[in-house]
Amino acid sequence: MKLTVNKERIIDGLLKAAAIIPAKAGAAYLRSIWLRAEEGHLSIMATDANIEFTGRYEAEVQQSGLVGVQGRSFVDLVRQLPNGPLRLSLDAGGKTLLLEQGRRSYKLPVNGEELFQNFSAFPQGNAVTWSGDFLQDVLDRVVFCISDDDSMDAIACLYMKPTGNGRIDVCGLNGHQFALVSFTHDELAGRLPQEGVLIQKKYLQDLKKWLGVDEIELDITDKRLYLRTLDGAESLSLPRAGHQYPDYNVFLSRLEGEGASRLTLTRKDAMEALGRILIFNTESDRCTYLDLSAQEAVLHAQGQEIGSASESLEVTYEGDIERIAFPTRNLMDVLGHFVSASVTMTMTGAEGACGIRGEEDPDYTVIIMPMKVSETTYYSEEDV
Repeated sequence: MKLTVNKERIIDGLLKAAAIIPAKAGAAYLRSIWLRAEEGHLSIMATDANIEFTGRYEAEVQQSGLVGVQGRSFVDLVRQLPNGPLRLSLDAGGKTLLLEQGRRSYKLPVNGEELFQNFSAFPQGNAVTWSGDFLQDVLDRVVFCISDDDSMDAIACLYMKPTGNGRIDVCGLNGHQFALVSFTHDELAGRLPQEGVLIQKKYLQDLKKWLGVDEIELDITDKRLYLRTLDGAESLSLPRAGHQYPDYNVFLSRLEGEGASRLTLTRKDAMEALGRILIFNTESDRCTYLDLSAQEAVLHAQGQEIGSASESLEVTYEGDIERIAFPTRNLMDVLGHFVSASVTMTMTGAEGACGIRGEEDPDYTVIIMPMKVSETTYYSEEDV
C-alpha cells in the first residue's frame, strides 16, 4: 500500500472511527482502524463488532492495499499533525506502516488483511432520504427517557414504528418517564416494518456523533439499520434489537380520560423555581411538592438538614388533585426539552402518570411519574 492524502480530508472520519472502536477490546481486529487504498480513494473502517463505520475519501493512490493500524494511537498522531499531505506506505515485509509529513516520519505496526472481516454493505435500491438535523432533534427529545440498563431489554431501546397514513412514532421509555415524537414521512413509513424497529441506547451516542445537518439516506434490513451521506462518502450501520416493545398507547390513552387534572404554567418560570428548589433537596428527599389551587401552584421542598424552600407560581389549574410531588431534577430535565413558552401538565392522579405538552411543540409528549407523597414530621430537641 502506498498513497498520499490530505490530513484535513480524513481527520473527521478518523475521529468518528476512533469513537466507535472499544477502548479495551481483546481482539486486534476490533482495536484497529482499517485502511483500504484503492484507485483514487482511501477507505477508513472501524467496528466494535456491532456498529460499523466506513468513510471513503479522495487520495492519490500509487499502490492499493488493506491494513489495520492501532486505532487510537494512529488517530491521536494524525490529529496532532498540521494540515497538509500525509504519505502512507508499507514496508517490504508488510508489517510496518510508514507515515511521513515533510521531515516527520513515524512507524506503526499493522495487522494484515488476513484478520479483516468484511463489513455489511449498504443495501441497494430502497434507501429513503431524511434530514440529518431533524433526526438529531428527534433523538435529543427521546433518548433521555430511555433506560441505561441493557438488561431491561426493550425499554433500553429507541423504538420507531409506523402508525398509518405516513405517520411515525419514535419513543423512549425507562419505567419512570416516557417520550414520544410523532411526524409524517411517507417514504420512511413505507420502509419501516409494521412491528417497528428497536435500536439499543448504547449505540445512539455514536449515531448522534456521526449525524450532521445535511440530508442522509436510510435503509433497513431484518438485522440492521443503515445510514449514509447523500454522496455515499460515509456510512454507519447499527444492529436491530429483537425485543417486544410495550404498548405505550395504554398509558397515553389515560391522558385523554375523564377526571384528569390539568395545570398550565410558564415553562421558564417553573424551571427557574425548580432550580432554586433543587438546592434544598437531599438524598432522602429529591422531590418538589406542588400544592395546587385554581390560579396558584406553591412549590416547596421539605427537609431539615439544609433548610426549606417555598415559591409561588401563577398558573391555570382545573382538577381535584390538591398535592402532587415530582423528582425535581427529572422534572427540570423534561421541561428543558420543550421550546413552548407554556406547557400543560395532565395529571391522572396524585400517583398516576402525568403527561406534558406544549403548543409550540407539536406532536411531542413526555410522561413523568410522580412520587408518593408522604407526610413527615420533624422534631427538635425542644419538643422532646
